[in-house]
Amino acid sequence: MNPVENLAGVPFIDVLREYKELRSEIDSAVLSVVASGKFVLGPAVENFEAAMARYLGIGHAIGMASCTDALWLGLEALDVGPGDEVITSAFSYIATAGAIIRAGATPVFVDIEPATFNINPAAVEDAITEKTAAIMPVHLFGQMADMPPLEAIAAKHGLAMVEDAAQAHGAAHKASGRTRMAGTIGQAGCFSFYPTKNLAGMGDGGLAVTDDAELARRLRLERTHGGDGTPYVHPDIGHNSRLDSVQAAVLHAKLGRLDAWNDLRRKHAARYDEALAEASGIVIPVVGEGNHHVYHQYTVRCNERDQVTETLRSQEIGFAIYYPVPLHLQAALDFLGYAPGDMPESEKASAEVLSLPVFAGLTEAEQERVIAALT
Repeated sequence: MNPVENLAGVPFIDVLREYKELRSEIDSAVLSVVASGKFVLGPAVENFEAAMARYLGIGHAIGMASCTDALWLGLEALDVGPGDEVITSAFSYIATAGAIIRAGATPVFVDIEPATFNINPAAVEDAITEKTAAIMPVHLFGQMADMPPLEAIAAKHGLAMVEDAAQAHGAAHKASGRTRMAGTIGQAGCFSFYPTKNLAGMGDGGLAVTDDAELARRLRLERTHGGDGTPYVHPDIGHNSRLDSVQAAVLHAKLGRLDAWNDLRRKHAARYDEALAEASGIVIPVVGEGNHHVYHQYTVRCNERDQVTETLRSQEIGFAIYYPVPLHLQAALDFLGYAPGDMPESEKASAEVLSLPVFAGLTEAEQERVIAALT
């Protein structure tokens, strides 16, 4: 089965609808970069970084080529590497594990909380060994992992925390009158701007954020071959992971619409919740207490998923399955030694999850077609 089917009747996602809505602003932003001749880093990237830092209420934002690189370089900048273990979720995209491995560390997978699909804090504490150096929680599908206990665990054991916020632009958690944004709680938070994200570029792009000035300095070194800004002077080896100016300009043009687009996703989700609450064989998503969910995906569970997907396919309705194989059972990660049954909740989720169209530009008529097919 193709895990993403973007069918013609009701698309799973239509990335051009955002462009059509902001065409003049995006075209102007791109042309300004073209006219400047400054295509890599430069003012467009600096302006976007400053805007993202203000939006998140954090001290530093560092544009990178991808979220994968941001996760990888975030770990390296925190001196996590060979001989270290990093605990993360078994139910995520391969990039989460890949970033840990590229840093030279070993991913240690733990299971998820079945209601939210996010990492189980109790399982994290149980997995800590003398080699554990960091925790990498994943804010899956647009809502934050249960961060308060994860923070407490990290503090208790002296562990770093790097948040994988690739799917959580604008997600937040409110408790005791305090609201904190996804990506701002750990030592570093990392975002993706892949074209399907809530804040989407027109190509690859990523961002690392932090309140630690020294960590921000190291991240900037890491992304530019270890250079400190002085031409051809390199205090470190580093890497080449720069956000290009065109992507930054596009993202800056879209940033002002992010909250409104997230509100539309939440509106779509509420309509699905109401319509599908009593649908036979379908379990609607659960929002964690205090969470502001931004619905990067609206993901249900289906008892008979193959039957449901065949119904959607027959009616030209797009859908996706994230993720049909959990990380601990991926062939590329066989060397870690996991086996079927090790992460029962992740494995059950992989067999049941189904994501429905929820992108901001989805029309009410299109959504009604999805609901009618499912009910």
